[in-house]
Amino acid sequence: MLQPYDLPLEELKIYKPDLTKREDFINFWTLTKEELAEHPVNCTMDKVDYPSDRVDVYEVVYRGFRGAEIRGYYARPKKMGIYPGLVWYHGYNYSFDGGIHETVNWALHGYAVFGMLARGQQGSEDNMVSSHGHSSGWLTKGVLDKETYYYRGVYMDAVRAVEVLSRFEEVDHKRIGVIGGSQGGGIALAAAALSPIPAVVVSIHPFLSHFQRSIDVATQGPYLEINDFFRRNTRPELEEQTMETLSYFDVMNLAPMVTCTTLMSIGLIDDITPPSTVFAVYNHLQTEKELKVYRYFGHEYTSPFQMEKLKFLQNHLKGQTASVEN
Repeated sequence: MLQPYDLPLEELKIYKPDLTKREDFINFWTLTKEELAEHPVNCTMDKVDYPSDRVDVYEVVYRGFRGAEIRGYYARPKKMGIYPGLVWYHGYNYSFDGGIHETVNWALHGYAVFGMLARGQQGSEDNMVSSHGHSSGWLTKGVLDKETYYYRGVYMDAVRAVEVLSRFEEVDHKRIGVIGGSQGGGIALAAAALSPIPAVVVSIHPFLSHFQRSIDVATQGPYLEINDFFRRNTRPELEEQTMETLSYFDVMNLAPMVTCTTLMSIGLIDDITPPSTVFAVYNHLQTEKELKVYRYFGHEYTSPFQMEKLKFLQNHLKGQTASVEN
């Protein structure tokens, strides 16, 4: 099976395109976080009757960016104790039954886990109002203005999700990780860049990366929504404005702000989040990092990475086993 379209591995290893962030990039995110802080968290928890004798499960609701009602599931081991925390973010329009079973699975591994549901995609409120239309999907919603772009709300909701988890008394706030695949992988990197709380991040074939190249080489998936938007809006100034807005949310531009230990993965035949777009992010990280590369895998469940991520989280979040009362 040949790598069908992207750069050879030796070129990928050194692929480090120039960042595209604008002069006010840092100030934009500083002001955005200040706006988030203006809204109280107002977190509530309701017990879920989940068939497990080892884990307690709750539906959590909190107020995210601009007061949107953000939902998700929280699961923790039944035994009293202090546990490492984990926030996981789901893929693009991809969360079955709110990801409750994924959340429980992580809790069975000994973590206190919160799975955030991205605004508008399932269960959570989306209150970002755009003054213009967009292509089908979420990627171009509000894309002509960075102030109202859809992922401004998502990234801030993700930051607040980490804050919410860190406040639970059974969670060790110094041992919290963020994790996700595809869209979730991009959000996890954004949360790690924009919040001081995460101690580690696991990002699996991350989306929202290196938009300038993604729209040229991706052959499937959400990046094509941008291409479709340009087909329907052909004025050059609209394309220029779109790419400027996207530059504020490109995790390649956020990568230098990540300070926690990072584990990433990519398959070399991934035609949804092309390898070069992932290496672009990885090569701009300035922290302790590792990228696992899988020659024969694409944008899919990558069996050999499952052990890698479990070992990574165990080593970095459970270096000293969580204290549990008998």
